[in-house]
Amino acid sequence: MIVEKQNIRGIPAILWGNESKKLILAVHGSRSSKIDDCIWILAEEAVLCGYQVLSFDLPKHGERVYEEMPCMVQKCIEELGMILQYAKQRAEQISLFGCSMGAYISLLAYQNEKIDRTWFLSPVIDMAHVIRNIMEELGITEEQLEMEGEIDNPIEPLSWEYYSYVKEHPVTKWQSPTSILRGEHDYLCEYKNILEFAEQFGCKLEEQKGGEHWFHTPKELDYYRKWLQKEMQENKG
Repeated sequence: MIVEKQNIRGIPAILWGNESKKLILAVHGSRSSKIDDCIWILAEEAVLCGYQVLSFDLPKHGERVYEEMPCMVQKCIEELGMILQYAKQRAEQISLFGCSMGAYISLLAYQNEKIDRTWFLSPVIDMAHVIRNIMEELGITEEQLEMEGEIDNPIEPLSWEYYSYVKEHPVTKWQSPTSILRGEHDYLCEYKNILEFAEQFGCKLEEQKGGEHWFHTPKELDYYRKWLQKEMQENKG
């Protein structure tokens, strides 16, 4: 498979596969990068079905891990807009893959865009709810976070600015045909929230029995690959 490094307005990126009129934008999750296992597998399966895949590093991730600017939602949305404009110059049909946090950012960035098809793995649908769960687990109150501004912790660094933004920007619109895969024991993104989203926007929802939020074991990755194969074949035409 052809793998071509790109730099899109300062954003490190990779184009996977031969040039095609069909392109999938792949948005990784937290503490991940443009070459995450789930993106490798996506590229391997998508290329077989005539797609090209474009993955890229979000702020403070991958090749950008030493940047001073934090990974704020507003900045990510701005960058996803630049990536989409680049993609539109290369392909006629744009699809989307988002994992975890990457799915949430994509939902905000592309809610008014024409996305041919979307695949989400372990998607964060309600980021404010996820942050509140983390705060509750750590015994941190909203008042404490507001007062301190930022609180580092073993789970995920917390930022009042970040939390305030996601509270004020819930996902209320999505128009791309979407398929979702989640793990049965994904306690970061509860089933009821994913189900509500799927029902509201007419998404296909599949659950791997015994799976967790992070698909990383051989069994989980094999299930994910077979799910992708099935999805790609259904959408091949």
